[in-house]
Amino acid sequence: MTMRNFTAVVGLFVLVLVAPGMKASAEDIPNLVGVWGGTNETVADGFKLKSSPRTVHITEQTDRRFRGHFDYAGGHKEIFGIIFPDNVSFAWVATISKGQVQGRILSPNHIAACYIESGPEATAGCSDLKRTAEKP
Repeated sequence: MTMRNFTAVVGLFVLVLVAPGMKASAEDIPNLVGVWGGTNETVADGFKLKSSPRTVHITEQTDRRFRGHFDYAGGHKEIFGIIFPDNVSFAWVATISKGQVQGRILSPNHIAACYIESGPEATAGCSDLKRTAEKP
């Protein structure tokens, strides 16, 4: 084995040992705090296709964890969620919902949030949201 090959093998070995312990710094985690507005496109058995305005308020965030709320025709929902380690994907839930939201951060001021619920009231919908204010 040449010295060059030996150095490459040792470097790869060190990377395999160290990389799993590396974490994104707080500066790398996207900040979702603010007011996000856009349109929600939904389909369900009960109402077929529907488009409606959607405004989501993310009121606080600590590292990857966040919480907030949104209002809709049927009421008000408090939400809480998490940003995944890829710093692109996120999810949120609400205590009064049967489904969950999976989302993607498309840019610092643009997200997509999609809701999926199965069962008798099955629904699927996505909101294309842009940050309209930095403060909730």
